[in-house]
Amino acid sequence: MSILPLVYEPDPRLHIPSEKVAVVDDAIRELMKNMLETMYANDGLGLAAVQVGVHKKVIVMDVAQKEGGNEPLKFINAEIIEKSEAPHVFLEGCLSFPDQFAEVERPETIRVRYLDENGEQKEINADGILATCLQHEIDHTNGIVFTDHLSKLKREMIVKKLTKMKKLGMLNAVHETPTEDKAAL
Repeated sequence: MSILPLVYEPDPRLHIPSEKVAVVDDAIRELMKNMLETMYANDGLGLAAVQVGVHKKVIVMDVAQKEGGNEPLKFINAEIIEKSEAPHVFLEGCLSFPDQFAEVERPETIRVRYLDENGEQKEINADGILATCLQHEIDHTNGIVFTDHLSKLKREMIVKKLTKMKKLGMLNAVHETPTEDKAAL
């Protein structure tokens, strides 16, 4: 397994929708293993393939590690098929947006259809942090980042900070470790 380099904002690749996976094969399974290792190494809860420069609809996550557990989840071609009207606000971050956090409102519960690592179609009901993380990562596969849910002013402030960090060569430095009340998804 390998730790893959992350793609950081501002990078146009983060805003391009990913392609559906046609065949779930060993290459996709290896990508997911490497993505999990990359996510864990960077203290994230979720990671979409586009965040490591691969434009495939592949997502990995482990929301259990927020409480010290280890329950990796893998999703291929994930799509939201139902969502609640009830909103939920969570202080989100993103591995592609180091040290940047903002409150994002999303549906409280969702139902997602996806392929597992064996290519079998599955569905999952999610609420709480799992629902937030799934929505965040599915957005990534559709070329949407969490700052797209913010006001123009907040979005511009975050991008300006990251542009400055990139110019100063700070994006590969050690970043703030997410606390209980915020998470890098």
